[in-house]
Amino acid sequence: MAYQYAYVMKGLSKTYPGAPKPAFKDITLSFLPGAKIAIIGPNGAGKSTLMKVIAGIDKEYVGEAWAGEGITVGYLAQEPQL
Repeated sequence: MAYQYAYVMKGLSKTYPGAPKPAFKDITLSFLPGAKIAIIGPNGAGKSTLMKVIAGIDKEYVGEAWAGEGITVGYLAQEPQL
């Protein structure tokens, strides 16, 4: 049985210019529609950056990241401009 993934990442890495280390490195994952996921980690671990990549806000990264056909990603920033 072939699966239609809701979201896929392959070899995803992100380093900010001038940063001593990457925000995250070589992430490969996929999840199915209806999956419940959590991104956890300490402050500065790259959680918000990863969410911006998933939402399509941040397009400056190495690797591949895409939403499945018919999938819409929503994103609410930690500190939204109201």
